[in-house]
Amino acid sequence: MAELVNFDRRQFMRYAAAGLSVVYVPAARSGSETLVLGTATAGGGFEVYGKALADVLNAANGGIRIEPRATKGTKENLPLLEAGKLDLGLVEGTAAHEAHAGMDGPAAKSRIVWAMYPNPGMFVVRADSPYRTIEDLKGKRVAFGARASGLVVLARYVLDGIGLDPQRDFEAVYLDKAAEGAKLVLAGEVAALWGGGMAWPGFRQVADAPAGARFIVPNAEQLARIQSRHAFLKESTVPAGSYRGQDSDLQSVGSWALVLARPTLSEQTAYQLSKALHANEQAFAARLAQARYSTAANTIAAAPRADLIHPGTQRLLRELGLQR
Repeated sequence: MAELVNFDRRQFMRYAAAGLSVVYVPAARSGSETLVLGTATAGGGFEVYGKALADVLNAANGGIRIEPRATKGTKENLPLLEAGKLDLGLVEGTAAHEAHAGMDGPAAKSRIVWAMYPNPGMFVVRADSPYRTIEDLKGKRVAFGARASGLVVLARYVLDGIGLDPQRDFEAVYLDKAAEGAKLVLAGEVAALWGGGMAWPGFRQVADAPAGARFIVPNAEQLARIQSRHAFLKESTVPAGSYRGQDSDLQSVGSWALVLARPTLSEQTAYQLSKALHANEQAFAARLAQARYSTAANTIAAAPRADLIHPGTQRLLRELGLQR
């Protein structure tokens, strides 16, 4: 008679290779399903968000477990999702826009499970530096982020909107790991670091250093030009006090970062995941400042089109009365 056991696929293969007779019981039948989540390099916002997300959902024991996996970031997560090598991936919204629009090939089939947070793009410099405007940074060494980060894509669009190019108009520096950027600013090896606005680790590191930080964003005329050229970029505010020494609101443009699912993730699994995310919104927000934006309502607001939201998430949104 076959032995009834409950284990993962690797255990199954070891038993099978040994010639043992087994009946494989999938994880879903034991009340738990593990999803692999692609994050990014150490020291960036995606790594922090992914760990907090896993901690909250795994502690809630709601039938979905999250296994964070470090990757190079957005530009690696997108193809891994399409290939089914990740179940979920954290993706910067501008890069997601390009992928779903099929700008560099076939349109991506990954779908939005949940909104993360808005990413208004801006520069940070040391407060004791002479730089106060984007024009002041022209010709200077500027760290634009990790090579595979979606923030690099965002920088290209924002600067293009005001007639600038990272390669042509700056001495662009690209990083192997996101954590390197703040260190370069503090050491005076680059004039500025580009990043995303909401409680971003690199910005916090510069702001919390003894010299303090100054943030540089497009001015009102530049914001209008950027949105005229790239309408998919949305204006958003980094509230005063978000970083040490930041005395006033900062206005910039960007895209929402998103939790995307592989094309073959089932409707039922996406529904269970989004239901768990909704049930734990408050716990998630209490653990991580950026997570206060990760809500069911913001998932609708963040999606460029309704059809880009996963059918399982749409099912939950209908149950909540947020979507028809």
